[in-house]
Amino acid sequence: MGRVEAICINRKKGTTKKPVDRARFIVDWGIEGDAHAGEGDRQVSLLAGERIDQVRTVLPDLEEGAFAENIIARHIQLSGIKVGDRLGLGDTVLLEITQIGKECHDSSCPIMKATGDCIMPREGLFARVLRGGMVIKGDALWLSSM
Repeated sequence: MGRVEAICINRKKGTTKKPVDRARFIVDWGIEGDAHAGEGDRQVSLLAGERIDQVRTVLPDLEEGAFAENIIARHIQLSGIKVGDRLGLGDTVLLEITQIGKECHDSSCPIMKATGDCIMPREGLFARVLRGGMVIKGDALWLSSM
């Protein structure tokens, strides 16, 4: 079982997200107050904390939310997750993985410039909210059979 290392949101698209202690996940919408919430299949984004640690070997001051990720997951093998898999978070939230990776929007990405690589286009997971509720930093995160 993994855990939610960080929850990050931002009210404006095109900027890095900022960590918060808790967030409300809304069915078929995403995270309350996050600019990327809305109808569609990319309501919530996730990255593995272990992979962010590897980027920090080159960029030690890299902050949570720098990849515009909503959830930083720790101690769960995200690389083995497939489209259609479901993740449970906290006591009630259930996400369904809808996409793995994405096309980078900005060729002047500061992470790409500094490291020559960016993990979000290959490893970022995107999901829609199937069951909502509150998630608190440190909550459990697991692959769900529901």
